Amino acid sequence: MYRRLTLACLLAAAASAQAGDFRLTSPELQPGARLADEQVFNGFGCQGGNVSPALAWSGVPAGTKSLAVTVYDPDAPTGSGWWHWLVFNLPADTRALAKGAGAVQAGLMPAGAVQSRTDFNQPGYGGPCPPVGDKPHRYIFTVYALKADSLPLDANAPAAMVGFYLHQNTLGKAVLTGRYGR
Repeated sequence: MYRRLTLACLLAAAASAQAGDFRLTSPELQPGARLADEQVFNGFGCQGGNVSPALAWSGVPAGTKSLAVTVYDPDAPTGSGWWHWLVFNLPADTRALAKGAGAVQAGLMPAGAVQSRTDFNQPGYGGPCPPVGDKPHRYIFTVYALKADSLPLDANAPAAMVGFYLHQNTLGKAVLTGRYGR
C-alpha cells in the first residue's frame, strides 16, 4: 500500500512539474506590460492597428492532441468579460503563431485551425478597446493543450461554446497577461 501511494505521489509530482514547464511568450508583449497601439482594436472609438502579436509556446504537455489560443478581458464592463480572440483545432505540433495571424484573410494559420466569433461578433483577432476612463484592463492570452484531436465547432461558434469545449478537454494551459487603458 505504501509503495503504491509513494508511486502515485511521484507520478503526480512529475505530471505537475511537466505542466509547470508549459510557457507562453511574445516578442511584442511582456508579462504585465501595456499592449502596443499596434495590437489595439481599430473601431469602437479606438484607433489601433488591430494586429495580433506573435506568440510562441514551449513545454506542451505529453498527450496533447490539439491546441487552442484565446484572448480574454475579464475587466470589460459586461458582467461576463470580453472575448477578443478564439482559435482552436491547431495541430498539436504547432509551437507559434506569426504576428498578424489573427487577420482571417491573411491565411497565416496552420491548416485546419479555426478562428471563431469573438465578442466583436466576427472571427479573428480583435484588440483591446476598453472604455475611456476605466482602469487599465487585463488581456489574458492563453494557449490550451487539449486532449481532443479537434473541437466539433466552426467559425460561427460563440465564445461560450468554445469555452465549454476548451474546459472539457484541457490538459494544461500557459498564460501571458498584458494591460491596456485609455
